[in-house]
Amino acid sequence: MEARAQELALYIIENKATVRAAASRFGISKSTVHKDLSERLPAINRRLYQQVKEVLNENKAERHIRGGIATRRKYKGE
Repeated sequence: MEARAQELALYIIENKATVRAAASRFGISKSTVHKDLSERLPAINRRLYQQVKEVLNENKAERHIRGGIATRRKYKGE
């Protein structure tokens, strides 16, 4: 589990990926990704946790924009 938490963090940092994208890539649930990153990673590697936290906060701030884009695509048929 420790190795998975670190792999998830590196994937998210390198690709600016969302929790959903990381879960899909690794074949695990979003809640598992969240638990690995928010509970396990700080105990394993605090520096890596800080870096992934920045990316996740950025994704959270942009979430409403992504939702609007998805809705537009849905109704325009893209």
